[in-house]
Amino acid sequence: MTRPPYAGTRYPKLTETPAFTEYIATGWGTGPVPATPVPGAPEAAAAHRDRLSARLPGETIAVAAGTAPVRNDDNDYAFRADSSFTWLTGAQIEGAVLVMAPRPGGHDARLFMPPPFRPGDTGFFANAAHGELWVGASPGLPEWADALGLAVAPLADLDGLDLTGALATATQAAALGLEPSPLLDRRLSQLRMVKDDWEIAQLREAVDATVAGFAAVAAEIPHAIADGLGERWLQGTFDRHARTFGNGTGYTTIVGSGPHAPTLHWVRCDGPVLPDEVLLLDMGVEARSLYTADVTRTLPASGTFNPRQREVHDLVEQAHRAGLAQIKPGIEYLDFHYAAMEVIATGLHDWGLLPVSVDEALSPEGQQHRRYLACGIGHHLGLDVHDCSKAEYEDYMGAELEPGVVMTVEPGLYFHANDLTVPPELRGIGVRLEDDVLVTDTGSEVLSAALPIDAEGIETWTKAQQS
Repeated sequence: MTRPPYAGTRYPKLTETPAFTEYIATGWGTGPVPATPVPGAPEAAAAHRDRLSARLPGETIAVAAGTAPVRNDDNDYAFRADSSFTWLTGAQIEGAVLVMAPRPGGHDARLFMPPPFRPGDTGFFANAAHGELWVGASPGLPEWADALGLAVAPLADLDGLDLTGALATATQAAALGLEPSPLLDRRLSQLRMVKDDWEIAQLREAVDATVAGFAAVAAEIPHAIADGLGERWLQGTFDRHARTFGNGTGYTTIVGSGPHAPTLHWVRCDGPVLPDEVLLLDMGVEARSLYTADVTRTLPASGTFNPRQREVHDLVEQAHRAGLAQIKPGIEYLDFHYAAMEVIATGLHDWGLLPVSVDEALSPEGQQHRRYLACGIGHHLGLDVHDCSKAEYEDYMGAELEPGVVMTVEPGLYFHANDLTVPPELRGIGVRLEDDVLVTDTGSEVLSAALPIDAEGIETWTKAQQS
């Protein structure tokens, strides 16, 4: 018997078999698949487009959703739309491009997207990445147009547009064949710094889900210790929670036990959970709207800090409270950073760990205390965990805080196990406290306040989750 052209696991060449292509194109029930953006997202996106239009009158603007990157061979990572695209459309559509064309008094927005591969299209069975036989049915152009309140056209129509001189973000320009425009990146970051009511609601949702995720992880600490499941188990516990109650994690979950806790981005999470050491958890749920939380707590794995761990945690808490106290309208953005750093430097000097005075350490020429706190202690938060990162220094560093800004405050102390400048009893201790904070009309609101920040409160809370 003659062998068929495709009998293995490699890419099929069934397009060369007329009988198959004719048969697979028929006999399928059809019906529209509704587009279901997050409630309120299309309306919020329309307002965002209006704000961008007002900032860039007369300019053609092109923003692409992007495509999923390759993980290995013919396997892709899960698609996650470009944040600017989602901010301006309220949608996640792989391969789509938003074009805002100037007109008198504003812009006309049109979304260009690849139509789904339906039964009868070769891609229906031949495209393993997007064919509906492989990945399931998806909304078409009319469904997205109705859901988003946008004009939607096939992606192929984009070839007929002259986008010469259009503004595109640096990450998208190459894909669109355009020159990158730092101007657009900067304008989008500036606009996204102040969140509207809908965005704040999304961040509240993300933070609330994150707090619940911390509780789920804390409950599993004894299991991770007793059964030798280690940091991986706790990381997986939170990641499962984030996928269940949101889109997933907003960044790679950090779970650091003992000597791993001082490593700022300990995402390997491949060590044991040591029963007598602190456990640093830096975790955030990304809501289905893609807005993310970013929260850190350092827990005693045993339920109780030992005296040295408690001393370090108390100093970080003092710095944290000093930083939080500076979050209010009219205060310069970096004031919270300086307030927290002064507490850290003073504490380290009192412990005899600084080779210079506090004033010398805090001077621009000094900064010796940063050996134990090399990172910054806060950032904007929103669709990206480090939101608005394309803004220029003067856009926010010297600017005053205003209502609607959402940011993190996250001082810490990191005494690495091989750091010979600290006494042995401090080596291997890492502590960070991180909260998500909304600037309000009269001050600020800690969105993650459901998690305690004082050592005694953390001990009580940790034991409660395990009871």
